[in-house]
Formats: sequence, C-alpha cells, structure tokens
Amino acid sequence: MKIGMGALAIALVGVTLAAWAQSHQPYAGLQARPVKALSDQQIADLKAGRGMGLALAAELNGYPGPLHVLELATPLGLSEDQRAKVAALFDAMKQEAVALGERLIAAETALDRQFAGKTITSSGLSEATRDIASLQGELRLAHLKYHLATLDLLTPEQAVHYSSLRGYGDGQHTPGHHR
Repeated sequence: MKIGMGALAIALVGVTLAAWAQSHQPYAGLQARPVKALSDQQIADLKAGRGMGLALAAELNGYPGPLHVLELATPLGLSEDQRAKVAALFDAMKQEAVALGERLIAAETALDRQFAGKTITSSGLSEATRDIASLQGELRLAHLKYHLATLDLLTPEQAVHYSSLRGYGDGQHTPGHHR
C-alpha cells in the first residue's frame, strides 16, 4: 500500500511539473520561426490574401464576403451579371490583400531582424510598430470594404438567404442594406 501511494505521489509530482513547465513556457519552440510574430499559417494566409477573420464585423452583421457569395452563387440564384461583378470584387480584394499581406510580412520581418541583430532603438521601434499597425488596419479595411460592396450587388432576399445558408440564423436576420 505504501509503495502504491509513493508511486501515486511521484506521478502527481510529475504531472504537476509538466503542467507548470508548459504554462511557464508557452512560447517554447517558437524561437525557430523565421518571423517570430507570425506563424507559418499566418504567413500563408497573408500571402494568399485570405481574410483570417478580419471581416467578421461585416460578415456576421449581414454584409457578405465576395468569396462566400461566389461559393453560394447557385443556391443564392445569382444572375450572370451578379456573378461577374462579385467575381471582379473578389479579384480586386485578393489583389489588394495579397499586396498588403506581403508588405505586412516584410514589416514584421524587418522588426524581427532588428531585435535579432540587437540593433533596435526606441525610435526604430516606434516607427516599425506604427508601420505594422497601419498595414494591419489597411488590410482589414481591404477586406471589409469588399463586404460592403458585395452587399450592394445582392437583392435583400439574397442577402437574407445568404445569412441563412451560412448558418447565421433562420433567415430572419435582416442585413443592413444601404442601396
């Protein structure tokens, strides 16, 4: 019985130490990333112009994104004219988002290199973080403004049906139409 209790105590200490180490080393392994502030997935998303949740304020409040509208073109009953216009919006959004994503990756890389090279200064840090914040804002704007433009191409019925198809409600949600 004493041996069993001793083994249990040792096991509990081991689990406790493992949990402590994990909670006190949340960034362990991240030091090998090429750009410390960005995961491989974030870099891939930025290079591909993906939304990464930047337009949730629009999407979840009845302003559909062009990609998802194109994916749902048939059930939404889009006309050929609507499809063409939404496709043009998507292409423009992607082009803009990819360019901004590349600039954001470059800015994060430059900041990372300054820290890695121990060349960072207070003024350099201020400039770099302002640039990064500005790029993040521009990227979010690029995604949000195309949600706004997409809604203008849909009928109110299509917009409500879109919300239903995306699982945002039972079709009773009334998107903010501003035509």
